[in-house]
Amino acid sequence: MTPTQQEISAEIAARRAAYLGAGEVRHHPPRDYPPYRGSALRHPREPLVAVHDPEAAELSGPVFGATDVTELDADLTLGHTGEPIGERITVTGRVLDRDGRPVRGQLVEIWQANAAGRYAHQHDRHPAPLDPHFTGTGRCLTDDQGRYRFTTVRPGAYPWPNHTNAWRPAHIHFSLFGTAFTQRLVTQLYFPGDPLLGYDPILQSVTDDAARARLVAAYDHELSVPAWSLGYRWDIVLDGPAATWTEEDR
Repeated sequence: MTPTQQEISAEIAARRAAYLGAGEVRHHPPRDYPPYRGSALRHPREPLVAVHDPEAAELSGPVFGATDVTELDADLTLGHTGEPIGERITVTGRVLDRDGRPVRGQLVEIWQANAAGRYAHQHDRHPAPLDPHFTGTGRCLTDDQGRYRFTTVRPGAYPWPNHTNAWRPAHIHFSLFGTAFTQRLVTQLYFPGDPLLGYDPILQSVTDDAARARLVAAYDHELSVPAWSLGYRWDIVLDGPAATWTEEDR
């Protein structure tokens, strides 16, 4: 008998509770989280390797220099021969350190599926339609107040082979570079009110309720552009008790 979504969600919750134990609180997700099957294959099992030549590891600058990133790079709806299909959205926020100070000049890159839930990638075999007017990648640099801003379309949900009838909720991948290639964090933004949030073991692996809630953007009507786009606000805190969960935490 094929399990229902409610049964799958209940199993994820039960396995999470069993993993945590009584009264335990984790501010970061475990590296090996059984409901997220891919974590069993990806988490490190060997001791960390010490870097004996820090200068070799701290290569100069991120992949793009400040002069290479233009305002057009932050609008994923431009650069094509036509308009992309889907609900146009504006996503903005601030990148902050643990003390709430803005992180300036941070290279922020995003990638996402199109409105039908398909990536413009050769390995994506989801039978949803590709959008010839949407490639799903963008980048920008944070300003002096630590702000970033993207214009894009809301991504669709898509199936994945983690378990029976598994679907990823709508999300946007974020990558943040510091001043070197080794200073990179990767995380995901989710959308409020998405019915799939409770069924997603990746999101549910963040077992601290407050930390998990910080991965969900807030709709902000003041950011919505009349007759153009809906606005979402999402701040990223790089470290400290209020840090945004990143995939490197796994």
